[in-house]
Amino acid sequence: MTANDHGVDWDGLRAAAVAALDHAYVPYSNYPVGAAALTDSGRIVSGCNVENASYGLTLCAECALVGDLHMGGGGKLVAFVCVNRAKETIMPCGRCRQLLYEHSAEGMLLETVSGIRTIDEVLPDAFGPRDLERVAEAT
Repeated sequence: MTANDHGVDWDGLRAAAVAALDHAYVPYSNYPVGAAALTDSGRIVSGCNVENASYGLTLCAECALVGDLHMGGGGKLVAFVCVNRAKETIMPCGRCRQLLYEHSAEGMLLETVSGIRTIDEVLPDAFGPRDLERVAEAT
């Protein structure tokens, strides 16, 4: 299943991301982030950011979302939304784009600050599991 043949309910994904905001742990930045994604099985997974006094150990909402993905049985992400407290769409950082790419179906869609984009558009020329599989098959 892909985002295109599933008919992504962007409003529903946004609502799940907004709901995740309530669970954010942000005593340092006071900047909650909620994320939600649709899987290739039609399930919605979500996550929020969890800060730490040692700032480098802070977990982004995308990290929690990937944990939810695997706790619920795995699969591939086909559509993704990330929001801040003002319910504005925000863009995943580079680290999180790589994390999303690792768990994405080909052509995964993201709602971005400049409209709907594919994972390949927001992380061009990415290296990931498909590259490892391609090389393994060639040997």
